[in-house]
Amino acid sequence: MDATELMVGSVVVGAFRENCYIVGSKQTGEAICVDPGDEVDEIKALARDLKLKITKIACSHGHLDHIMAVRALKEETGAPFLLHQADLEIARGMPESALRLLGRQEPPAPEPDCFLAEGDDVEIPGLSLKVIHTPGHTPGSICFYGDGLLFSGDTLFQGSIGRFDLPGGSFEQIMISIMSRLMPLPDETIVRPGHMDQTTIGFERRNNPFVQQILASMQNR
Repeated sequence: MDATELMVGSVVVGAFRENCYIVGSKQTGEAICVDPGDEVDEIKALARDLKLKITKIACSHGHLDHIMAVRALKEETGAPFLLHQADLEIARGMPESALRLLGRQEPPAPEPDCFLAEGDDVEIPGLSLKVIHTPGHTPGSICFYGDGLLFSGDTLFQGSIGRFDLPGGSFEQIMISIMSRLMPLPDETIVRPGHMDQTTIGFERRNNPFVQQILASMQNR
């Protein structure tokens, strides 16, 4: 779509300070909510401020801080919930994780309405985001790419990468994902991560210490 017709808003939610995004079309008024992790009222308020109607809910992975508001948002909007199948069991374990980590009783997340896979398009009228499967933080971690934007979940951060020491995580896998799937994107691609500040692919290629380590090892072969 024309970049001038794209609308992107974000709100930081929950104890883990997770970035929830609403990305939509000015022309059609429809939007995708990426990673509604908590505080559904804040997410709904953002949608109202943007004058957008959430018609799809897409999660980058199944960790609790990215899905805890999915049930409430789905009940409010009727929007289908989209997730990679490899993270289904992680998502199903969200209530236990919330009780253990936050001391909170949370209802289970709804079962996904559709499973996303590499190369799929998350589409609404006037907007399409390509699914990039980037395992490593979790087996089913995915990023969403379109119109010069990358919603990177917990795969790539400004100057860092996602954790790989949790169940299903792998340092080797996350670095393969970053180097083979994300670094080839154009330098000017704006990266909107699951936590902390936005960055660009070019900045991370030049400055991210994990990326630099891999590039140095390739040059020394």
